[in-house]
Amino acid sequence: MSRVVVTDSPFEQTDLEAEVAAARQASFAAYDCSSEDDTLRATKHAQVVLNNFAPITRNVLAGLAPDATVIRYGVGYDNVDIAAASELGVRVCNVPDYGTATVAEHAAALLFALLRRLPHYSLAVKTDGWCATRAFGALRAFASTTLGLVGTGRIGMALAERLAPFGFKIIAHDPFVAPAVLEAAGITAVGLEQLLGTAHAVSLHLPLNASTHHLINARTLGLMRSDAVLVNTSRGGLVDAEALAAAIESGALAAAGLDVFESEPLDGDSPLRRLSQVILTPHVAFVSADASLNLQRMAAEEADRALSGAKLRNWVHPPSDDQEAR
Repeated sequence: MSRVVVTDSPFEQTDLEAEVAAARQASFAAYDCSSEDDTLRATKHAQVVLNNFAPITRNVLAGLAPDATVIRYGVGYDNVDIAAASELGVRVCNVPDYGTATVAEHAAALLFALLRRLPHYSLAVKTDGWCATRAFGALRAFASTTLGLVGTGRIGMALAERLAPFGFKIIAHDPFVAPAVLEAAGITAVGLEQLLGTAHAVSLHLPLNASTHHLINARTLGLMRSDAVLVNTSRGGLVDAEALAAAIESGALAAAGLDVFESEPLDGDSPLRRLSQVILTPHVAFVSADASLNLQRMAAEEADRALSGAKLRNWVHPPSDDQEAR
């Protein structure tokens, strides 16, 4: 009998996954794995593994059934050893389009709050009673603001669509997308250094891999405008948090909005926690009632395809470097 295993779930219930397993006469078990050892024990000989953040290492992959499938709840899959999956013949799938609008809207909310200095004004009123109109510098009208997108996959493009009506000038760096495609969407293609040096707001929409790890670092932060803001709703490892905190503390960068972190939960002693210029949210950009329902349903449907031998909808193995992360 085939085994369907949920290593760890972002949902309150796993009824949909259990129903798929029952319909295909497979056994089903749901766990709350966090370590490699937990995951090894839970997934032994499993045919289908549905995974949130539990580590899917080479050892875990080696213990699965032949021709097994790992389905990641979400877009990114940096917790899965893709190279080992390739060698071992394990298929890896993700769900890239369950919450595109939700993540784009969260990024937009962070951008609006930062550009209008809402955290600064709110804190001033709460602690001091009031403040001068220009206490935190001049406020730039959105129609005079240049937004730089680093990555223009589904979420980056959805963000651009939502911001265009406000009059933003939108530029982007994405080596995997032809400039003509961006131009058709009203976006100007530029090099990364030009984007960082020009944009008043920068939003990251990239996967995390060897080439993008700490893309935002002391050097690249030094290219940015001192009045610029940075938003990251993709992967925490894209940003060197220590360098970012230092840039904001020194006044080299105005502010940042972060939903993702290299270590989650965010370290208790992280310097980002003490900065009033930084908005921190706990990896919730993808969260909405509609998006959660879509994610669970689409992951369960992929599990059904894996069990039935049907063509998988979104096989990411070998991975595509231009695929954006949640």
